[in-house]
Amino acid sequence: MAEFVNPPDSQIRKILSESKTIAVVGLSPKPNRPSHYVAQHLQEFDYRIVPVRPGVKSILGEESFPRLDNIPFNVDLVVIFRAPRFIAGIVDQVIALKINNLWLQEGVIDVLSANRAQQAGIHVVMNRCIYKEYMRLLS
Repeated sequence: MAEFVNPPDSQIRKILSESKTIAVVGLSPKPNRPSHYVAQHLQEFDYRIVPVRPGVKSILGEESFPRLDNIPFNVDLVVIFRAPRFIAGIVDQVIALKINNLWLQEGVIDVLSANRAQQAGIHVVMNRCIYKEYMRLLS
């Protein structure tokens, strides 16, 4: 079985420090969902959140887009809150759009897709909570 290795803390800190606009794929409009409160905290940390969720006009005061390739501006980081079966297609979009950073949220694991993104030159963090990592490395 293929293995995946997360980047060292120094690289994760750099991703968190240099990213300003974060697309959150699977961001729920429901306040009790992990994606919602994590994204809300990211806003409090001064990141611009871009919801990626079909059928929803806006979440957390930001316009929502059905897919990454519908976003009409650049994003620095894509955070995924989707089931592993959806990851390969999202990675295809990240690669095609030449987005430099990809984060698969805690519990979201697809080793083959994560390795494919890394091979395409993308910095990938997998199976870690972006909120917890921010608190651990930057607070």
